[in-house]
Amino acid sequence: MTATTRSVPGSKASQRSKRSKREARIGMLLVLPAALMLLIFFAVPLVQMIWMSLFDWPLLGQQTWVGIQNYITMFQDSSFVRSLAFSGAYTLVLVPVLLVLGMALALLVRPKRRGVGAFRTIFFAPVVIGFSSAAYIWIYLLNPRVGLFDELLQTLGLTQEPVYWFASPNLALLSVVVMVVWKSVGFGMLLLLTGLLAIPDELTDAARIDRAGRFQTFRYVTLPLLRRPIALTLVFSAVGSVLAFEQFYLLTGGGPEGSTTTVVMEIFRVGFNNFQLGLASAMSIFLMVILVVISAVQLVLLRDQSSLND
Repeated sequence: MTATTRSVPGSKASQRSKRSKREARIGMLLVLPAALMLLIFFAVPLVQMIWMSLFDWPLLGQQTWVGIQNYITMFQDSSFVRSLAFSGAYTLVLVPVLLVLGMALALLVRPKRRGVGAFRTIFFAPVVIGFSSAAYIWIYLLNPRVGLFDELLQTLGLTQEPVYWFASPNLALLSVVVMVVWKSVGFGMLLLLTGLLAIPDELTDAARIDRAGRFQTFRYVTLPLLRRPIALTLVFSAVGSVLAFEQFYLLTGGGPEGSTTTVVMEIFRVGFNNFQLGLASAMSIFLMVILVVISAVQLVLLRDQSSLND
């Protein structure tokens, strides 16, 4: 005959059960504010945006059900397709530059030598500046009349006359990329530097004992151990590039002739200039899908190799 064990009141098992329930209630209370914030400021607006994307939703007037017509219309809009292509090209240009320069700076400030802390601070300082403030700084620096860049180029004899940086698509893109790299590369440096400092010295010392050169040590020891910091850097850079708005809105205004208009700028124009809120919502949903795909890639890149082999 099998006896059923029960928790005797006052026993250790009963006390542990009560303590676990109390900790669970405390945990739920602690999580509740964050859950409410997520519900109010993300879930509800998301559902509202999905609902709006199914209507012809003017700022004023009657909303009309159109189903998926807004999703069809946005791909028939040449401006949206062009902004989507430009955002993709901008991302493909910017992300590798941020990764390579961030890695170079991280390797530069990794050694523990005198004064390296000052260089870490200098490289990271632009990150704390807002994009709007950084854009206005670069508007002044690139001004063809009073900007320091044109004066420096003419002093060095590289140009004979002022350069109008935002007059051509290529120069406008180059100007924004340089500004964003100056503004954001310190963040990637910080992520990669954290990964570098977490690598045990014993591993690199063992590689040197095996007569591995610096390049071989970096390729076969350092890079594999930096998989997660590299993945984080790539994802943050890609998401930031896809959501680019302030730098182009303030520096180029989407010009010349709309050649530097990003997806977010196009959504802003459709929603707040043309007051086509339903179409803008459909564009936003499509942009969210792109970001979800990027996040899914992040999860794959950050997954432990051991879990993949199980």
